[in-house]
Amino acid sequence: MSAPRLVVHRDKELMAQAAAARLITAIADAQAARGKASVVLTGGRNGNGLLAAMASAPARDAVDWSRLDLWWGDERFLPEGDPERNATQAREALLDGVPLDPARVHAMPASDGPHGADADAAAGAYAAELAAAAGPGGSAAVPAFDVLLLGVGPDTHVASLFPGLAGVRERERTVVGVHGSPKPPPTRVSLTLPAVRAAREVWLLAAGEDKAEAVWTVLSGADEVDAPAAGARGTERTLWLLDEAAAARLPADLLPSHPA
Repeated sequence: MSAPRLVVHRDKELMAQAAAARLITAIADAQAARGKASVVLTGGRNGNGLLAAMASAPARDAVDWSRLDLWWGDERFLPEGDPERNATQAREALLDGVPLDPARVHAMPASDGPHGADADAAAGAYAAELAAAAGPGGSAAVPAFDVLLLGVGPDTHVASLFPGLAGVRERERTVVGVHGSPKPPPTRVSLTLPAVRAAREVWLLAAGEDKAEAVWTVLSGADEVDAPAAGARGTERTLWLLDEAAAARLPADLLPSHPA
């Protein structure tokens, strides 16, 4: 697993724009190297801000959208089209405005889908979809994602893996149903840390004063059960994309010598 690398931007708007440019480049490079790219999206204000910045970026046309596979790190287990679903928000921010291949957009099941209100069955179905897509170079029965995006919560959660709950302790399954989430809605579907750690690159996004404590906690060496973001690492790169407010509590020896 790779050691964390930090990039600190002046504010959340600049962070979103820079992250969008970085992601466009990563996708284009993966497509040039392997003919396709695979990205795992995250929700929340930072994930959606990045997608909105991609939508308005002139360089977005460098991406061959028809050769991009999109997955999600987690989902609120709500009906299809619900405005609180990560997939709904991603479509509004970017996806509906670019020429994606619908067969390559892998949204997590909704609560009114074929599995009904059974989040565990929905998780099993998504795990099977991931396993079917895993080819040579994949691990943990998931594809070797090129970039996996994660927003970091004020409590250090990533995806829907919350401190101390069962999901963050999972070592075998790649996707789990989440019950009793401390953040509404209580029922969710989430990738597990073994699935996250199969990605080539993991990017953790955090902006705002309310994330400063979490960023400090994780980067100070916390255990992943208590601080799930500590367990999010890529096989080739682990990148923390921060604004100055989120990085405010970090000691000087952890900060990059030249902020972005």
